[in-house]
Amino acid sequence: MFFFIAMEYFFIKDTLALIHWDSMFDSMNTKGYSLLGKILPETLVQEWVLDYNQENLYRKTILMERYRFGLGEYKYFADPLPPTIQGLREGLYAYLSPWANTWMKQLGLERVYPPAHFDFIQECHASGQLLPTPLILKYGLGGHNTLHQDLYGGVYFPFQAVCFLTEPELDYTGGEFVLTQQIPRAQSKAIVLKPRKGDILLFPSQYRPIKGNKGYYRVNIKHGVSEVHSGNRLTLGIIFHDGLH
Repeated sequence: MFFFIAMEYFFIKDTLALIHWDSMFDSMNTKGYSLLGKILPETLVQEWVLDYNQENLYRKTILMERYRFGLGEYKYFADPLPPTIQGLREGLYAYLSPWANTWMKQLGLERVYPPAHFDFIQECHASGQLLPTPLILKYGLGGHNTLHQDLYGGVYFPFQAVCFLTEPELDYTGGEFVLTQQIPRAQSKAIVLKPRKGDILLFPSQYRPIKGNKGYYRVNIKHGVSEVHSGNRLTLGIIFHDGLH
């Protein structure tokens, strides 16, 4: 088992190195998201799906309806994170931190994100944000997630990722991924996506810069999931900052 985990860990690193990240950043700036198509190996996806019932892997389970978050269930992974999830978290962060620093400069903010995820996590811990935030989510018939942001404290990273573990129109119907962009003094824009099994979607955690006539301004971002009409929809969320709860 350790041999296969190690292979998957390095496969993730090698796969990320082959992505044309400049094109992905262009997509983030023009569309408000980036889609890494079909980069997760089937063995890894199935491993995460099968691990859903391994309760020793998780620190907390949330029933969404209890908190009026929607209808469904999600579980936060416990420390230490599974090696494949830790590898994906660290690997993605290394490519996304330059994007984050570019956005901070465009918005005139002094915030600088370190190049290594370990150093960023130390900043989280220094602010009392000690709990890991990667999570796995499951929606059945009628499941949905209301529009929200995953911040978890004062220290947060401006991007996050969702790994899609089930195939739309085969494993489930409905359940589209929804992004909304609230432009100041204007109506919200909705973006509706249906990534496929094995895809990774990157999107802003809170806001993104858009260039106007007088420089860059912030556009507020929220995300959610539309109602599932049949089957089960599973995703794995990679949030790069640790949290207070």
